[in-house]
Amino acid sequence: MRNPEVIAAIKPEDLSIVPANQASWPDLKAVFGERDSGRCNCQRFKTRGWFWDQATDEQRRARLRDQANCDDPAATTTTGLVAYLHVHGERPANAGAPGVAPAVSGNGQPATPVGWVALEPRTDYPRLLGLPTVWKSRPGEDKEDDSVWAVTCFVVRKGYRRRGITYALAAAAVDYAKANGARALEGYAMLTQPGKEITWGELHVGARQVFADAGFTEVSRPSVRRAVMRIDFGAGSAET
Repeated sequence: MRNPEVIAAIKPEDLSIVPANQASWPDLKAVFGERDSGRCNCQRFKTRGWFWDQATDEQRRARLRDQANCDDPAATTTTGLVAYLHVHGERPANAGAPGVAPAVSGNGQPATPVGWVALEPRTDYPRLLGLPTVWKSRPGEDKEDDSVWAVTCFVVRKGYRRRGITYALAAAAVDYAKANGARALEGYAMLTQPGKEITWGELHVGARQVFADAGFTEVSRPSVRRAVMRIDFGAGSAET
């Protein structure tokens, strides 16, 4: 019999999700690991041309570190959010406070980095500009509109998958994009089909249900396996 503690769903209140510049680089590396997402290091959509095909894992990892600005709470930019799980559900008193990564729980035990979501203005992802998945059946969509943001990747640390962390990351992405002035936020979801095997790597872009639960609606179906999901905030969405 499986240990129920291993497979139990993680409650959103047991997580703190912070901008990656408020997290440490060792914590973000721990989420990615060395295989699967640890080889891509969220560079697939950030690069075009030779770099994606020829770069080493170390070069991609170095790019991610520079982009995320880990260990720099004063940084004005970052490329995603990091989720921390607090031991026994204990959260630090300063969880989520600006400039403070939740490195320890309220009971003094370490908080564990368990997830990552990549999001930025859509224009900051050069490879998206040429992907039919993004633009098919949307001829009026402006590729140069930097007020539309995009979620391009979810990573959940091995050992914590299939426990609901991706859902919490999607909800946090909505809040973060809106607070930072986005007019809309998009995701390019993978559609799971009954009876058809799908690998964990394919779901890095996010499953349709994850986006739907966070308030996104489907705006196009560019292929049988992909759906463009979107949530619109309207003008002046930043919270004051």
